[in-house]
Amino acid sequence: MVSFIVFSPYASPVFFSVQAFAGATPYGAEDLPAIDYVFISHDHWDHLDYPTLMQLKSKLGKIVCPLGVKSHLLHWGFNKEQIIEGDWGDSATLAYDLQVHFVPSQHFSGRTLTRYKTLWCGFVLETPHQKIFFSGDSGYEAHFAQIGREFSDIDLALLDCGQYNERWKYVHMNPEQASQAAADLNAGYLLPMHIGKFSLAYHAWYEPFDRITAASRDKNYTLLTPMIGERLALANLSAADISPWWRTVQ
Repeated sequence: MVSFIVFSPYASPVFFSVQAFAGATPYGAEDLPAIDYVFISHDHWDHLDYPTLMQLKSKLGKIVCPLGVKSHLLHWGFNKEQIIEGDWGDSATLAYDLQVHFVPSQHFSGRTLTRYKTLWCGFVLETPHQKIFFSGDSGYEAHFAQIGREFSDIDLALLDCGQYNERWKYVHMNPEQASQAAADLNAGYLLPMHIGKFSLAYHAWYEPFDRITAASRDKNYTLLTPMIGERLALANLSAADISPWWRTVQ
């Protein structure tokens, strides 16, 4: 299982906008094995990338997405049997011991000038032994505490943490808010995401890593900061390397 990957060097309709940081995509479709499930949280360009999907198409199993995103996928030639679509509060069984729950996020959707035609969401992946929360893009709000109450003892939380701006505070979190969201979720581990790939904001690319590291000191969760492309063993998160690698490549 993987969350969605974007290979493209920019995340917009035009090449000169929202460009990827140099070295942010050290792998390609040929480096990946067959993929059982892809989770797409919403239809923005940095989360739903046509060239990436086309490169991966022969390797993809099921695609899990919120309401409306299916229309893009069908238009691009995917089979409707591949697509699992849901609303906030919906759940689906992916395998005999794996469920996905569609949960709220505070964001928006739209690929051109038209917005709000499709839904945005987060996901909780649940097995008998583990719960993983993927926030999607989201501002900080009370839904994190609500999700923490509904799905107690979340093992790993992947939280929107990079590319923030005061003007975007309702749709993206800064690192300190992500730290608070992890606490609200009562998460065992925090993995920052939406970080270090595309240049949307004005801060340095490494700033979110430094700030989330500082914000996570003396917290009840453990911060995980793998290098881009580095694998994490979900069954052994305590063995993950959390060294500040970004300080050596600035």
